[in-house]
Amino acid sequence: MNVEQPAKQISARGLKVWRITGAIHSIIMLLVVIGGGIVFYFFEWPMWIVYIAAGLFVVLAILSIFIIPTIRWRRWRYEVREQEIELQHGILIITRTLVPMVRVQHVDTTQGPLLRKYDLATIQISTAATQHEIPAVDLQEAEEMRHAISRLARVAEDDV
Repeated sequence: MNVEQPAKQISARGLKVWRITGAIHSIIMLLVVIGGGIVFYFFEWPMWIVYIAAGLFVVLAILSIFIIPTIRWRRWRYEVREQEIELQHGILIITRTLVPMVRVQHVDTTQGPLLRKYDLATIQISTAATQHEIPAVDLQEAEEMRHAISRLARVAEDDV
């Protein structure tokens, strides 16, 4: 059974941002492993535990910098239609969400320092019960989409 995916994919620069974020997390993990190694050496505890931690660090660093961001980028899809917003994301478990326009209460765009550096933004769509995000969208497209969703939500509300 071949189900049609939403049409749009997030920006390729989003992949770079996710890899940088993975590298930052990996550096923090590396500092913890080094600190643990120093403590184990100082107290003359068994070093094999540190070697296992270092091996796990290498595996997790490779996953968080190269593999997970690539899969995440390939799977993230979205589409804004007149009646709904469709989102698809996930690595092992693919989640597909339809947000009816009539349920949208407000739409925000946010940027952290990395997103700002790469001219990207995250779109946050709020309903009464939930909040949904479309990460790493080109800034210009994110602003246009925010206005379009807001306009379509008002039209959907007027039709009810």
